[in-house]
Amino acid sequence: MRASASWGVYMSADLSVSFTGLRFRNPFLLSSAPPTESESNIMRAFEAGWGGVVTKTIGLHPVTNVAGPKTKFLRTDPATSRLSMQRMAGSALHSSWNWELISDKTIDWWLPRIENIKKAYPEHILVASIMAGSGSDKELRHWQELAVGCQDAGADAFELNLSCPHMDRQDMGSNVGKDAGLISVVTKVVKEVAKVPVWCKLTPSTTDIVAEARASLNAGADAIVSSNTFPSLPPIDPATLEFEVNVDGYVSSGGLGGPAILPLSLAKMAQMTPAFPDKSFSGIGGIADFSQALSFFMLGCGTVQVCTAAMLDHAIGPNVIKSLTSGLAAFLEANAERGWTSVESFRGARRDRVVTHSRIRRPDGKEYFGGQDAPEGYAAPATAERLV
Repeated sequence: MRASASWGVYMSADLSVSFTGLRFRNPFLLSSAPPTESESNIMRAFEAGWGGVVTKTIGLHPVTNVAGPKTKFLRTDPATSRLSMQRMAGSALHSSWNWELISDKTIDWWLPRIENIKKAYPEHILVASIMAGSGSDKELRHWQELAVGCQDAGADAFELNLSCPHMDRQDMGSNVGKDAGLISVVTKVVKEVAKVPVWCKLTPSTTDIVAEARASLNAGADAIVSSNTFPSLPPIDPATLEFEVNVDGYVSSGGLGGPAILPLSLAKMAQMTPAFPDKSFSGIGGIADFSQALSFFMLGCGTVQVCTAAMLDHAIGPNVIKSLTSGLAAFLEANAERGWTSVESFRGARRDRVVTHSRIRRPDGKEYFGGQDAPEGYAAPATAERLV
């Protein structure tokens, strides 16, 4: 009998995955973002069914966020193609935009809460996102202090934030993630003290993300996470001539997430997974249902992370996670004849379909030389005609 696509039918399916030596109940994680800022939200996320949660990024020093909105959602009007943060009848979600900094709560606030969460949910995976500077030995020791504190409190893994697109300091966030040398140094110092897996979250705002991934992995990283949000600005309101998000008329670069970045994030992932087919990757960017998560799995990811969709769904995504898990279970059932019984069964199944442009077939069997002159020995078409 063919099962219906309801949540209850698939409760018996084994959706668990092993990722960097950790066992997740399912491969869907709530990513480091405003929804993971508090102890209560993280516990609610575990109760809702998320396989793992990554905390809002923890630092040693307090940060102060901007006055006014920190996160907004952009919508598009299909009839006019207008893109705006204003509510429009019949509009569809385009993306999220935020310029929120890391957690404004310091390590001393976080450590007892990590302990409380792990005591309440010992079988659930809690990943501590951490960030410090990189400009001196003192700053590098801050990375180690954060790591030791979080793992002693019970964190199951670390996610090194090398990707935040709007940090003021030049030795933090994506400013580090664009520098393979700094990535290597930071990863090594954390690995020196880490007793749990270390994931490096890379910025997509880089020329060659493979180089940054290589630096991370060579330094001992257990996994690569990509992508963080893309550097961006909010649109200008044609009525007021002001940016739709501003403080006193001024704006700074923020991060674009949500559906709009899905193809961009997939492209970044498709650069890395073929280069390092035996390594672990966690994919982020525009995931709201299983079809989008599937694209990341097919490219080689072992887990995926969700932010924007969860924020719009009661902050921690109880309906989103139900949709994701039931979608995975239905997919496994539909593809049982292929022998696909878990994510690992089909992980990377379409990784080899991403090729250089010159490998895409041209019409009528015409030869193509990648925009270059024909190799020596080939006559130009006009010359060949004259010879005939």
